[in-house]
Amino acid sequence: MTAPLMVAALACMLAGVVVDLGLGTRSAVVRALPYLLGAAGSACLLAVGIHATMSRTPTTIGIAPLFGVGRGALRVDPLAGLFLTLMFGISVAVSLTFASWAWSDAGRSHRRAVATGYLTLLAAVAVVVCAADAFVFLFAWETLTVAFTLLTSAQRGSERQARAPWITASIGKLSGASLLFGFLLLAGRTHSLTIASWSRVGPGGLHDVAWVLVLVGFAAKLGVVPLQVWVPLGYPAAPGPARAAMAGIAANVGVYGLWRFLGVLGRPPVWLVIVVLLAGGITAFLGILFAGVQSRLSRVVAYSSVEQAGIILVAYGVALTGVTVGSTPLEVVGLLAASLQVVAHAVAKSTVFCSLAFAEAEAGTDDLDALRGAGRRLPWSGAAFGAGALALAGLPPTVGFVSEWFVLEALMQQFRLGGLALRLSLAGAGALVALTTGLAAFAFVRVLGLTFLGRRTAPASAAAPASSSGGSTRAADAGVLGRVGLVALALGCLGIAAASPWEVRFLAHGLAPLVPQAGVLGALRSPWVLQPVYPGFSILSPSWLWLVLPIACLGAFAMAVVLSKGRYVRVRRVPAWRSATTGVAGRSSYTAFGFANPLRHVLANVLSTERIRRLRPVAPIVAAAPGAREVEASQEGAPSIHVESETKVVEPVETFLYRPAWRLLAGIADVARRLQSGSLNAYVAYMLVALLIALAVTAALR
Repeated sequence: MTAPLMVAALACMLAGVVVDLGLGTRSAVVRALPYLLGAAGSACLLAVGIHATMSRTPTTIGIAPLFGVGRGALRVDPLAGLFLTLMFGISVAVSLTFASWAWSDAGRSHRRAVATGYLTLLAAVAVVVCAADAFVFLFAWETLTVAFTLLTSAQRGSERQARAPWITASIGKLSGASLLFGFLLLAGRTHSLTIASWSRVGPGGLHDVAWVLVLVGFAAKLGVVPLQVWVPLGYPAAPGPARAAMAGIAANVGVYGLWRFLGVLGRPPVWLVIVVLLAGGITAFLGILFAGVQSRLSRVVAYSSVEQAGIILVAYGVALTGVTVGSTPLEVVGLLAASLQVVAHAVAKSTVFCSLAFAEAEAGTDDLDALRGAGRRLPWSGAAFGAGALALAGLPPTVGFVSEWFVLEALMQQFRLGGLALRLSLAGAGALVALTTGLAAFAFVRVLGLTFLGRRTAPASAAAPASSSGGSTRAADAGVLGRVGLVALALGCLGIAAASPWEVRFLAHGLAPLVPQAGVLGALRSPWVLQPVYPGFSILSPSWLWLVLPIACLGAFAMAVVLSKGRYVRVRRVPAWRSATTGVAGRSSYTAFGFANPLRHVLANVLSTERIRRLRPVAPIVAAAPGAREVEASQEGAPSIHVESETKVVEPVETFLYRPAWRLLAGIADVARRLQSGSLNAYVAYMLVALLIALAVTAALR
């Protein structure tokens, strides 16, 4: 069953690439067909994933004849099946949404590279997850980098979009190089390219170096500080629902790699565990901090991906702590918390990016103030965005609330450790994650309340610049296929929370190659109640929360109506407050930028907030009274002075790490260019100096 479905899935994606490259994109039917083929292939891989997760016997598929070298093979075990189920269950919905986006006027990026890049991404993800040896893994990994580059280069309407593919490809090559060197070390020690055989590598310097290289390689794809610079550039540069594919599907291959090599390499050094915990906490905090002050919605959601990567890495650090100290329950609670967070992030981020594609197409921009009222004009997209935003904010009763509760509970187990260094690291990471969850609610309540659920104060054409895809053409809400995809994703954000006990049972099967299945099932205190593996610590019932929370809200509303004798629901009309949103139009209304201003000032040291004021003379102010002619406000006719204020924030990683490094490399390149004088005498002198240096080094080594 597994092999035929894998072949059928890859064949569907190959057929989609052929349609895209061969037939072009002029016809709406042809534009949508590759994505429908992608949905069919994703459904096949979803079936493979479910079967592999529930099966105890791994399936191996030989693919050496396809490459002509080595002994390449695909191996589908429960862990691979778990990630196939997650990623391609989402991919079915994203593909349907993509087909609707391409069919309608929303799909204005009518280029062959978009569908080809998307289908290449899906195929590469499937092969990475199922790769059994280093050659197949690295081949698919580099193919995924190519797919990312294709998607991020589809739109080049601004300087930022033109930079995106270069930076995305650069970080992708850094990731691939790190994995290549790590794999070569392990293969050289074991004399085998099979990933499973590397578990024979014992403790030592080579083992620790391999751990570091593997972590760097997978963390770069996930978007962990300081390798996150491509995320806020790459995701917004991709067209439409391609962002959902990159953030909600493809980024999870980094998570899969971390999970897989935990089982392969085993116990990491203690100092590396501390680095993972602190790097995860800093990544989460910086990600949500910069998400809260962005003025473009695509960048808000992109920085949220950095935040989620940090939370996942922190929970993974708890699992590494358990491995280091030899505590199986701690390893189980960390790995389960991280897996729950992966599911929540994948579903919620795909939902938000897919709904944003239609809202951005309708408004012609992704500017927060220009998108005001998008949820009212596009009810399907608005409802889906609301579900995804609440999940990313970690609010009940969504899947994000359950996963973040579990992560915090896992971090609270630090009192069970004996070593002070690990206890302090867990406590510090826990404090950063707790602060992050509060800022996440701030960031997404701002987006949801003031943007999607707000009221438009000006037409899109007046409030927003032209879109990056070339215009501000109106587009209808998602079509039939798009609505199916959005509803499926939105129900995932809400329904998975209600079905959390079944989710834990499914994860127990998928994580069986790493931790005991009975240990994961220890998170079920009863069929409807969860606990953080350790009995008697705390409990949560997400299923009952779905019943209790609505009943409590209805009860509070009924009590308010009764106690107010009906005045609570009466409409009262009073003069609007100057800085309010409802009832106030124009510059006097409360904006998303203004909502984030306190955060810019309170954390100005972290954000390096810079405020620029400019004085600009304007024409005399003219006032008009009802039924009267217009009169000048200034009797002398003197020009008024308008004060413009611009606030900028600076990303510390880019400013203090990458820009100095770039200036250094540019200086070295300039010196090298000057050395290339074209003179034969100079080149002979260079060779003589190199020879003398080589002789001196050789003599010193003898």
